[in-house]
Amino acid sequence: MFQKLHHVAYRCRDAQETFEFYTKVLGLKYAAGEQSPEGARPYGEEVDLIHIFFECGDGSYIAFFDLPSSPPMQADPNTPSWVNHIAFEVPSMDALLAGKRRLEAAGVDVLGPKDHSFCQSIYFFDPNGIRLEMTARTEAPGELDRMEQAAEGSLAAWNERKRRKYGVPA
Repeated sequence: MFQKLHHVAYRCRDAQETFEFYTKVLGLKYAAGEQSPEGARPYGEEVDLIHIFFECGDGSYIAFFDLPSSPPMQADPNTPSWVNHIAFEVPSMDALLAGKRRLEAAGVDVLGPKDHSFCQSIYFFDPNGIRLEMTARTEAPGELDRMEQAAEGSLAAWNERKRRKYGVPA
């Protein structure tokens, strides 16, 4: 069974630009950069790439592929820009607000904080157009347990609503 997240990987427009943002703006450690040998077929097709990794405080990583030999990346036109995102946890509201100030000082547009009752979050985009979330836990004692107990009922209610409104079978 899974123990923890090792890494999540995305494509980036430019490895250097991504390096600058994740190290200098977000403060992550640059942990690795692996280039493919010229003419290599690491994933079944010939491609030039570098795979770069940034380490989070818990030992997990966010990684990126710079693929100049492939057509430019594009957003999915059928998915709103706020749907696919990565949420990074910070230890406190003070850290969240300090992160917001740091991002804004670097010229990054930031939304929030938004209160989700169990956490507060800010939202912004990295240079690749990837939505990021910085979140601080604010749950009251027992709130996560209550959410877990209600989770199955919430999903069942959603399935019924989707079936009723959109004709999607449950």
